[in-house]
Amino acid sequence: MRVLVTGAGGTLGGAVLPRLVAEGFEVRATSRRARTGSGVRWVVADLATGAGVDEAVSGVDAVLHLASSPTRRTHQVDVLGTRRLVGAAATAGVQHLVYVSIVGVDRVPYSYYRHKLAAEQVVAAGEVPWTVLRATQFPQFLDELLRMSSKLGPVIGDRAVLAQPVDPGEVAGELIELLRSGAQGGIVEFGGPEVLRFDDAVRTWRQARRSRRPLLPIRFPGRLGRELRSGGLVTEARPTGRRTWVDYLTDTYGRTVAR
Repeated sequence: MRVLVTGAGGTLGGAVLPRLVAEGFEVRATSRRARTGSGVRWVVADLATGAGVDEAVSGVDAVLHLASSPTRRTHQVDVLGTRRLVGAAATAGVQHLVYVSIVGVDRVPYSYYRHKLAAEQVVAAGEVPWTVLRATQFPQFLDELLRMSSKLGPVIGDRAVLAQPVDPGEVAGELIELLRSGAQGGIVEFGGPEVLRFDDAVRTWRQARRSRRPLLPIRFPGRLGRELRSGGLVTEARPTGRRTWVDYLTDTYGRTVAR
């Protein structure tokens, strides 16, 4: 199977590309700048402008659409760029488009999530057979969030917010299974093996980093806070991944952490 991977230079792309190559897929990957990589044909394409998109999808059987811009150009990349990609894929005769989204985009009132939900709707309305995979957040994201929230000293956050970190390598495996099984015309959710409260995640993170930074609890206001505390970012879908937050911390920081 010939597969195009958009956004292949990100965390998930780094996990999925070698898996695809190892399992015998013919892989083409997009980047906004010229790149090279073993077993992968890199092509230059920019979803925000449409440059190179038609050429990127030409001759492939399926598309794994991982590209996203959470900090800037979100509407141009996630919504308009997805529309360009879907249109080009339909013209090229692509048989399956798998779009990677986030658990909670339909519940959590956050601007980036609204764009991801709009992109899902673009995919569903297009002419290419499709599947949407909503994954929970990666542990790398939670780790970065904790480091950013502690820049001023204490770790700042709402202690009752719930998260369900999922390993990107396991999401990559789920994507490959979706490619093999064909378009579902619906949404599949995939999460990590455990639901964590923010304060528990902070406790183990501090142990792994040998940090004495205290938790400074705040309470997120309004509907956003209510959704985050009531499980807007988690899923009951089964099966789940197997690698835990503690597994990630142990591998990243080299210290065994009490569960």
